[in-house]
Amino acid sequence: MTSGLPNSTTNTAYEIDVSRFGKIVCYDQSLLFEKREQKGWESGSTLASSLPFFITQLFVANLSYRVIYYLTRPLYLPPFVAQILCGLLFSPSVLGNSEFIVQHVFPYRFTMVLETFANLALVYNIFLLGLGMDLRMVRITEAKPVIIAFAGLLIALPVGVFLYYLPGNGDPEKITSGCVFWSLALACTNFPDLARVLADLKLLRSDMGRTAMCAAIITDLCTWVLLVFAFASFNKAGTWNQMMPWVILTTFIFVLLCIYVIRPGITWIFAKTVKAGQVGDTHVWFILGGVVLCGLITDACGVHSITGAFLFGLSIPHDHIIRNMIEEKLHDFLSGILMPLFYIICGLRADIGYMLRFTDKFILVLVICSSFLVKIVTTVVVSLFMQMPTRDALAIGALMNTKGTLSLVVLNAGRDTKALDSPMYTHMTIALLVMSLVVEPLLAVAYKPKKRLVHYKHRTVQKIKGETEFRVLACVHILPNVSGVTNLLQVSNPTKQSPLNVFAIHLVELTGRTTASLLIMNDENKPKANFSDRVRAESDQIAESFEAMEVNNDAMMVQTITAVSPYATMHEDICALAEDKRVCFIILPYHKHLTPDGRMGEGNSSHADINQNVLNHAPCSVGILVDRGMAMVRSESFHGEPNKRGVAMLFVGGPDDREALSYAWRMVGQHQINLTVVRFVPGREALVSAGKVAAEYEREKQVDDECIYEFNFKTMNDSSVKYIEKVVNDGQDTISTIREMEDNNSYDLYVVGRGYNSDSPVTAGLNDWSSSPELGTIGDTLASSNFTMHASVLVIQQFSAVNRQAAAAAAATTAVGAMAGGVGNNQEAIGIVPKKTHDDEPFMKSMYEEDGDDEEEEHHYGIHR
Repeated sequence: MTSGLPNSTTNTAYEIDVSRFGKIVCYDQSLLFEKREQKGWESGSTLASSLPFFITQLFVANLSYRVIYYLTRPLYLPPFVAQILCGLLFSPSVLGNSEFIVQHVFPYRFTMVLETFANLALVYNIFLLGLGMDLRMVRITEAKPVIIAFAGLLIALPVGVFLYYLPGNGDPEKITSGCVFWSLALACTNFPDLARVLADLKLLRSDMGRTAMCAAIITDLCTWVLLVFAFASFNKAGTWNQMMPWVILTTFIFVLLCIYVIRPGITWIFAKTVKAGQVGDTHVWFILGGVVLCGLITDACGVHSITGAFLFGLSIPHDHIIRNMIEEKLHDFLSGILMPLFYIICGLRADIGYMLRFTDKFILVLVICSSFLVKIVTTVVVSLFMQMPTRDALAIGALMNTKGTLSLVVLNAGRDTKALDSPMYTHMTIALLVMSLVVEPLLAVAYKPKKRLVHYKHRTVQKIKGETEFRVLACVHILPNVSGVTNLLQVSNPTKQSPLNVFAIHLVELTGRTTASLLIMNDENKPKANFSDRVRAESDQIAESFEAMEVNNDAMMVQTITAVSPYATMHEDICALAEDKRVCFIILPYHKHLTPDGRMGEGNSSHADINQNVLNHAPCSVGILVDRGMAMVRSESFHGEPNKRGVAMLFVGGPDDREALSYAWRMVGQHQINLTVVRFVPGREALVSAGKVAAEYEREKQVDDECIYEFNFKTMNDSSVKYIEKVVNDGQDTISTIREMEDNNSYDLYVVGRGYNSDSPVTAGLNDWSSSPELGTIGDTLASSNFTMHASVLVIQQFSAVNRQAAAAAAATTAVGAMAGGVGNNQEAIGIVPKKTHDDEPFMKSMYEEDGDDEEEEHHYGIHR
């Protein structure tokens, strides 16, 4: 009941009673319709009074979640921790009983409105969970993960029942059905959250990570099956459901309907209505409406509406672009706006003070510790029979405790059916929080896989000399990067004596929207689909573009890879993959792109940081391609003959220029390539004014002369090769000479050395104008918009163990100085913090160094084919 006038918000009073299932609140129902005196056209509808409160609740929930999220992320805590803490912040034991919160933020009379939107958000969130789960990834190739998954379930479920009935744990009069939901919440493992933990720690591709993921997805699917049986077994009052056989039967019929009717039907409709891969908004809204309809059907069948949403998500074709469109339209709004309401509801239901009345503190600690240790002990025992390393078994056991939204769904399902009372619900919520607090930080500190030092001698193009296999790692971020890289590879002259082995890697940023299926993308585990009959996602289009190169070329082999990583640590994946594949050359796209007016756009600063980090840490030579449309040159002349491409190699001197000359030299031999090598020689005036730079130039000149002599000797009878020497006195003379070359000859590609740590008299004065240090002095000049408008530029840095160690140390010193000065680095959208780097060690040891016991983080990537 209420005291005071119904239209007086400040005088609103409630008659509250406390039970084991929460608070029982009585109030005047007229408060739902009348909040103030009505004047004129104003109505006393429910919307008029509940909408302002709902907007306030939405704002408070989102603000609280985001603040807690960004505070916990630097501690290597998963988002699930922030979700639970956000809810517990407004629990009755913290802020939930304060007068201001009850009257102005979460009034009791509008709790149903809040729960309605929270449950709607939950339904769509579970739909996205099913949408992101590709069952084709479940391919049991070994018994180890299967045994771990089933052993964990079969042991955790009885242990959960035992802990549920433990004396001193909650109300002595236990609800029998509660042990089912309690045990399921304890035994479940959230697969998407586990995959993200492994991605954060760069353990996805380790043997331990693969085993943990396979065991997690099996546990996840088994949990869903058991949860459906739990829904069917108990009614809304928490007692045994007499209609259970009919509920199981109707649910099974709906599953068959999804497999044999809904999935083929959606595929057929899209095939008939989608034109040229263009999906309209009508298709998206059709799918979103189907989510609610399927949820209604399963709710009418007697199981929760989330079951229908999950099954409908699984029914959407996995190769269709509609999946990406739905995630783009739904994910950010759902996870960023609506889902915090669900976390608030979970917190409002948890009452720590009331739980402590019925739960002994020693039993509380015992239950939490036992809940965390049960899967660790089980995995270690199983490992003894499967000859697994104990270290890996401990890590897998800890990972199997990864909890997520599914755990909260199980608990709230038990709470809705009155199977779990307030003390038991709160107890398990705290247990889930503690388990989530421990897993990722524990693994980040305690588990590091053994470092595998890979030794190979062909780390530069210069050492290959056209006699051995040329292994290249080609990196692209987006589809427009592909054309320039593929054209560069095609003119790299693959031959039978020196075939070209390309590892094409699609770099994808790890964000909050990244699904678990993308994190572990592996086309070896997918059935071969008809490429002409489906609409491909960007990764598939990139893969097909690279794979098309080897169709008519027996001397070229292509393997496409998708790597998902936060930008801050993406260079580690690139370098580790280059080491693992023993490549001698890495191709990176320049971070700026060609605009329609022929100029270079602003570009992506994160991509520039990746390029710089790769240059500092790469285990081989690196090339940065400034693509100005190599694919747009004419393929045929007026006479029907192939049009030759002009390649200009600008030789200044130094190891990087010798590497660039070796790459340009490799292109010779193809009938469509004309190579012009221009060597810039400093005049006497330049040498006199250069001082110490001249002495360094003279030291390198002897090696340069030998390299140039060998090049001229072996290509003197090749009419497609031209060698020119130009005497210049400073950088301005060099630029003028290059401009003259551009005016007299139309080149399609310039190949230059970066010139890292090597000054030359011929570039004197140009360093002051450099805006892109990753391109070097000459490369930055060629890439500037006011120099040339159509020629692409390839800037090459030769591998040097000494230079790499110096660059890594300088980068680490800069980072430490920035942190000391309070300068914050740009972090990812999901707040992932870069790993610590050893300032006194290079990222990867040189082939000339001795083996050690150093450890490094494993990279993760998914092999496309």
